[in-house]
Amino acid sequence: MTQLFLVRTYEPSLGARVGVQIGETVHDVTEAVGSVEAWLCSSAGRVAAALAELEQAAKSSHRAHLAAYFDHAPSLDTPHWLPPIDEQDVWAAGVTYERSRAARQEEAVDGGDVYARVYTATRPEIFFKARGPWVVGPNDQVGIRRDARWNVPEPELALVINPAMEIVGVTIGNDMSSRDIEGENPLYLPQAKIYTRACALGPAIALGPVTDGWPATRIAMQIVRAGAVAFSGETDTSKIRRRPDELVEYLGRALAFPSGAVLLTGAGIVPPDSFTLAAGDEVRIQIDAVGALANTVVVV
Repeated sequence: MTQLFLVRTYEPSLGARVGVQIGETVHDVTEAVGSVEAWLCSSAGRVAAALAELEQAAKSSHRAHLAAYFDHAPSLDTPHWLPPIDEQDVWAAGVTYERSRAARQEEAVDGGDVYARVYTATRPEIFFKARGPWVVGPNDQVGIRRDARWNVPEPELALVINPAMEIVGVTIGNDMSSRDIEGENPLYLPQAKIYTRACALGPAIALGPVTDGWPATRIAMQIVRAGAVAFSGETDTSKIRRRPDELVEYLGRALAFPSGAVLLTGAGIVPPDSFTLAAGDEVRIQIDAVGALANTVVVV
């Protein structure tokens, strides 16, 4: 089956567009699909049929560009990638990797027993991260809080979910975090996680259903400072403790998502305690099943 990637792009003469990338070509399907929200709604209870319709729309499209056409920093004057979502809220699951559990305990001033307990508990940690319009896309700026002294990126596989709580694909997420704020008190988690430019997604949604098993893929991150690699690390999805369907089931137990949703699935790469991001750093996240997401750091 052809691998389809759902994208959003911007063109100076047209504004925001919806596209399907096949290979190196992005086919404009805006007229057929309308929006990411509309396509997610149309896929509810019929994912396979919706994917087939999307492929047909791409093949019938009369507008197409090579993907490289959009590889620019966001500007009203240049074509560029947008985040691959529009109205979908972004949520996040925490402490799903052993490395994340250890890191959260290390940052906590009280020893972090709460993180050790949630790692093995039946109920996962799930928290709100961002409204769809807050999310930044590829080549855009991610933020670090000016009132924090210990800031890190968190590279994560993100599940894209339709209103029927079916996983229709995956993308790359960067869950920016202020570790000193969260470590001071777990009740400060929203301030450590939710602020301007704290969430990046992209470049595309790799479409395809996901159920009880993770797509087998490597996750890697590099942080480049002044032209040199300041940190690099990698992990893979086999190290995620919880199943994708389990996380989505808990997210949707008492909450509906009429526009669909995105769920970040935890970070298995954590820079050392001595490292903190600085303005001008470039964060590069590679997830083999999706592609690469690059963002520059700015103080907010």
